[in-house]
Amino acid sequence: MILFLALILLFAQNSLTAEGIRFFEGSWEEVLAEAKRTDRPIFVDAYAVWCGPCKKMAAEVFPDEKVGEFYNKHFVNVKYDAEKGEGLKFREKYPISAFPTLFYIDHTGEVLQQVKGAQTVDAFIELGRKALNRIDRSGQYAEAYEKGERDPELILNYIRALNKSGKPSLKIANDYLRTQKDLTTPFNLRFILEAASEADSRIFDLLVQYRKQIELLESPQVVKDRIKEACEATAQKAIEFRSRSLLDEAIAKMKKHYPEKTSSFALQMEMDYWSAMGDAGRYIQACKNYLKKEAAKDAKAYARLSSSIVQQFAHLPKAMAEAELMAKTAAELSNDYKNYLNYAMLLQRNGKKEQAIQAARKALDLAKPQGEQAIRMVEFYLKQLNNQR
Repeated sequence: MILFLALILLFAQNSLTAEGIRFFEGSWEEVLAEAKRTDRPIFVDAYAVWCGPCKKMAAEVFPDEKVGEFYNKHFVNVKYDAEKGEGLKFREKYPISAFPTLFYIDHTGEVLQQVKGAQTVDAFIELGRKALNRIDRSGQYAEAYEKGERDPELILNYIRALNKSGKPSLKIANDYLRTQKDLTTPFNLRFILEAASEADSRIFDLLVQYRKQIELLESPQVVKDRIKEACEATAQKAIEFRSRSLLDEAIAKMKKHYPEKTSSFALQMEMDYWSAMGDAGRYIQACKNYLKKEAAKDAKAYARLSSSIVQQFAHLPKAMAEAELMAKTAAELSNDYKNYLNYAMLLQRNGKKEQAIQAARKALDLAKPQGEQAIRMVEFYLKQLNNQR
């Protein structure tokens, strides 16, 4: 059973249309410059071409959509063959004793953490979160602030640093804004934009109130991005505290202030909420709503949600039946051997061996143009399946 689940998750994660990590091309000096310019830390995959675990991560983890979404947003990503070229130069400064070694480095060049060995998708994302939590520039400003310094630029930088490190900033921001008689100065408008970190806050209301002025200073899209980030923060807080009313507030504010993104936002948050609640029926219904309204022709989405249902609710026959249907749609939409193989395994798990064999044979036909490795993979599964007849 464990092997079955692992295989399903593997094939679903590797659907053809998934976008994984985008790796920056350039020298280490250029990487540091890009990290400083974007105020992001650096992730480095130090690998060797002969290393099996390195190949495993390159094939199974780096292409994953969740990994790409997280790492592309938060890091400048780079990979070096540590046995030649730029990799050898990198290795002179950052010694490597095993492959792969995963480095997390601040734009100052300081190592935040380094880990040896291949990681799963979830473990790899968690490593990234831990690295981000170690970047906390708020201490540069906290001491001065606590001593009574109230220079507006210092407070703005303090708020920005708190937001980046995931620490609460609303109290400090509110304390500053209460001292201001004119909130429409260019500085104060930019301050409001930075400080509106959560949708369920007075400062978010100020962002909306002065939206037109802030858009003239920055741009309409910058304001929309902040609205979305604030609503996402409130939605995640609602999920963490299991507060349906708070989630509804986040969705309502998206609908009012960023209507063109409301549908996808609300559908995604509904899935996240019911998944966190462990409610299989409502989670599956939320998945079906999302697929119908946002991803009706997206094989990647069907494969991803099928694997998510298996991962969480494999013990529930009704849930597994829904996962099977989603896997079937993913296979038919993509006409890809991996999705047909995933569909075959779900049919087998659900006691439909003859249909599983048919799906596996279809996978074999589709695998033939992909090379020997793909063919051997499907043939191995077919052999195991036939032996169980």
